[in-house]
Amino acid sequence: MDSRGDREESALEPRNDLLNRRVLFISYNGMLEPLGQTQVLPYLRELAKRGVQFTLLSFERDKAFTADGQRACEELKRELAGQGIEWHWLRYHQRPSLPATAYDVWAGIRYASGLVRRNKIEMVHARSHIPATIALALKRKFGIKMIFDVRGLMAEEYVDARHWPKDGLRYRITKAVERRIFAGTDAVVTLTERIWPIIREWEGLKGREVHHAVVPCCVDLSLFKFDEQQRARLRSQLNLDDRFTLVYSGSLDGWYLTEQMADFFASVVRKQKDAHLLWLTMGSRERVRQLMSERGISEQNFSIHSVVSKEMPAYLAAGDVGISFIKRCFSKLASSPTKNAEYLACGLPIVINSGIGDSDALPAIVIDDFNDRDFDAACTAIEAAVNDPNVKMKSRSIAEKVFDLETVGAERYAHLYKSVFSA
Repeated sequence: MDSRGDREESALEPRNDLLNRRVLFISYNGMLEPLGQTQVLPYLRELAKRGVQFTLLSFERDKAFTADGQRACEELKRELAGQGIEWHWLRYHQRPSLPATAYDVWAGIRYASGLVRRNKIEMVHARSHIPATIALALKRKFGIKMIFDVRGLMAEEYVDARHWPKDGLRYRITKAVERRIFAGTDAVVTLTERIWPIIREWEGLKGREVHHAVVPCCVDLSLFKFDEQQRARLRSQLNLDDRFTLVYSGSLDGWYLTEQMADFFASVVRKQKDAHLLWLTMGSRERVRQLMSERGISEQNFSIHSVVSKEMPAYLAAGDVGISFIKRCFSKLASSPTKNAEYLACGLPIVINSGIGDSDALPAIVIDDFNDRDFDAACTAIEAAVNDPNVKMKSRSIAEKVFDLETVGAERYAHLYKSVFSA
């Protein structure tokens, strides 16, 4: 028997089962935003290849309604139509927060109801809590199936970020709505294995049999990859030569422990005087300079770059090691940092802190405490990693196994869709 033929037939099975299935996907993130570009559209494109007919409804920020934004939206709308995705968008309202969100939910239900009728929608896939509130109303109104793609623990995140008091009005409203969503949804998607045994015991889910899938934040490995020639060219442009180079990609402060990352880099410089840190951020350059100056780090040891999405893979591949320290708290048990996947896909070993989602299970250099002892141990582990001639291949292999958009992310979604439709 031809085992390869069996595998090919098996791989095609979800495509046939999903052919012409009509799904409404609702996102509170806009498609002109980085999250929409990297964590919504790539999955929809892959699932559309498997036969799903998508209607996409997103909430776009103000820039989408400027003259340039409208042109960008129309261009993207045409592109998506050619890929089997029909895109609609509404305006996102931010303030005052509670009335603005309530208005968005009302507008979303009203607009989406028309889409369900017109496109004969069979299932609604809601990305996060606000879309799930809309989806629950649609499920009750039309009797269609529903997937709640949790993404993060909304109420707990606001409490952990100290934006909401625990048991305050907004917290209690969010948890009450969340219970109704959990009680009504046909399926739940989480970003991590670690959070599922916890939330399945929450009111609304406890005692219920629902379909479940873990889909971490994946990346397109055809875009995020290591290219030796491109690396050499960019390192030459950045005057890095043979210098050991750490990379941090992302926002400053907030969830990200920028102070601790600067402390760690200072410990690296003490051991390797010519080490360099690439800050790839849209954040404040003055903030970065302050962090470095306070630790006595010379401007020769770091550089700051505002990198657009299409340039990010090349800049990551120009480094030797990726770093990401994130605030430890309950809500982050549900988190899957996209930057970890991007670092690994570009061939970088990663230095991370423990306690963030499923990241502790990765073959990574993990720091438990932000002290000199742990920093010294991490520096020793980094030296061993970068001296391994196979390190880039090993890092890439982890990305292929755990974070591949097509074979992990889209495949798990396809299997979940199949299960929900078959129920």
